[in-house]
Amino acid sequence: MDRRRFAQLSALTLANMQVRISGQSPDSSISPTRRVGIAAVGLGSIAEVFMRAATATPNARITGLVTGHPAEKGTKFGALYNVPSNSIYTYQTFDHLKDNPTIDAVYIALPNSMHCEYTIRAAEAGKHVLCEKPMAISSAECRRMIDACRRANVKLMIGYRTHYDATFRKLRELVRSGALGEIQAYQGGFYGMRNKQQWRLDRSLAGGGSLLDLGIYPLNTMRWFTGEEPESCRGLVATRDKSGAFPSVEQSIDWMVKFPSGILGSGGSSYAQSGTNFLTINGTSGHLRLEPAFVYGDAILKYTGTAGDADLSGSGPVYDPDQFVSEATHFADCVLHNVQPSTPGEEGLADLLAIEAIYAAAGSPIA
Repeated sequence: MDRRRFAQLSALTLANMQVRISGQSPDSSISPTRRVGIAAVGLGSIAEVFMRAATATPNARITGLVTGHPAEKGTKFGALYNVPSNSIYTYQTFDHLKDNPTIDAVYIALPNSMHCEYTIRAAEAGKHVLCEKPMAISSAECRRMIDACRRANVKLMIGYRTHYDATFRKLRELVRSGALGEIQAYQGGFYGMRNKQQWRLDRSLAGGGSLLDLGIYPLNTMRWFTGEEPESCRGLVATRDKSGAFPSVEQSIDWMVKFPSGILGSGGSSYAQSGTNFLTINGTSGHLRLEPAFVYGDAILKYTGTAGDADLSGSGPVYDPDQFVSEATHFADCVLHNVQPSTPGEEGLADLLAIEAIYAAAGSPIA
């Protein structure tokens, strides 16, 4: 049922699909080091970005495609990435990936409710998995995914692209160095994303509302920077729209968490509010604000603040598809050298546990 609904919604946007890519040369597998062959599963907009990124890495390439539209999307992207027709699969033929030695791994860019099924099926086919965030629509599904990949002895990495961004890594080191004193609180938000794909407003496909799609960014950053997991959560959800555009997910959500150290975190996200995306960090002797913070594509991440008596300011460009190149390079390196990813399945599980607690506190449980 979910796959049919997703296919119907995907068909509505297929005609408007645009791609900017220089192409992957036929001899792109010729390299001083072996390249990890990756099959993109679900060929929507974020998969387009990832496939461009994979061609820019020194150690990965696109060798397979999985789509509900093989004649249209399969043909189009197959030509762009030199993927032969016998390496283009549908969701019904997905399990045949196990017989394709050119495919080492999959990149799962499907609606959230499909992440668990296709991660498990990929693991059973012996393929490593890079799965987009949110990892799944419940912590129970996350645990099933982790167990399946562990049993199959394949890597499982979740696509937290900011973990591989130079600006975010620099700010995390700054915070942990004590330059801002003892950290007291974080605030973050992600707003202004109005034209979302229709499946994101369908709870059976998305699992929840904007928290799973947008709010997860500030929440994950707070967890990552503090190195702690929330011990208590609060949340409020609201839908002011009266048109029926939000039949099964909330329009907006605000939340607060408390970490064991006493650090407070608060955030919000919405599919309807006009706004930006930002992160602020307040310490006892300094503070900083990063804005914009969580976008990808061509943008400049800018931060300002103070550290004691000194002013802080800086910026980091994020060109399309920089963050995804770093992410794909790391994933391929983990596969090639049998290294645990920096953002493994356990990272995705921790986010879902916090998200479940926030929704439950808001009286709108998702699991």
